[in-house]
Amino acid sequence: MKLKNCRVLLTGASGGIGRHLAMSLAKKGARLALLGRQTNALNELSYTLKASADTESFAITADLTTHEGRCTALKQATHALGGIDLLINNAGIVDFHSFESQDPVIIDRIFQTNLIAPVQLTRAILPHMKKQGYGRIVNIGSTFGSIGFAYFATYSSSKFALRGFSESLRRELAGSGIGISYIAPRAVKTPANSDAVYQMAKATSMNMDEPEDIARFIVQCIIKNKTTAYYGWPEKFFVHLNALLPKLIDNALHKQNQIIARFAPKT
Repeated sequence: MKLKNCRVLLTGASGGIGRHLAMSLAKKGARLALLGRQTNALNELSYTLKASADTESFAITADLTTHEGRCTALKQATHALGGIDLLINNAGIVDFHSFESQDPVIIDRIFQTNLIAPVQLTRAILPHMKKQGYGRIVNIGSTFGSIGFAYFATYSSSKFALRGFSESLRRELAGSGIGISYIAPRAVKTPANSDAVYQMAKATSMNMDEPEDIARFIVQCIIKNKTTAYYGWPEKFFVHLNALLPKLIDNALHKQNQIIARFAPKT
């Protein structure tokens, strides 16, 4: 996919991956509608992009967990850019807890942000893309969306569902000119992670990547029209192994789960 003058709607633009993703896309000449909940951060990012990359960018504050928020955001983005060629569903929430102690409000928010918002935004934008005869929708998943991790039950299941949605819709839209991509990083060093996550990651020697590396990977996947892509070794190997022999992964993770349990908040 050519990114020069590509009209991009990017959710979660002010977050760790989102910010670097916006900068990488801008350097390729993309025109950006930056969606997020932090107005000041979005405005600052938009100003930075215009100054450094000399490209169009528009900051749009929106709550994507509501129907009204999604409709307003899409309307503003379409008006600002004159249409949408690329939708990147990047906004996401991660929460590290034992499931029985997890706040029900947080559970709802995770599914609304990680799953419902991408699904509904995609549904809303499809008629426009079908009318113009082309487009691409990129859903940012996770290795945890292929390997269910203890103490990340809600997060993992939301990404499992996003992966299934991406696969199903990709097959449904085959031949339409509209591509669907599911791109899955492993753990990333962003402010979305709690201190407990970083302590656990250190104790279990979990690989954690810099957000700028993930942003570059996502952009390259978009350019190459990748339908499915996983970042990092040996995680991408374990994804395939878990699909074939889940019991083997159960046994392999048993000791690690005991370590994770020591760091997972219980309240």
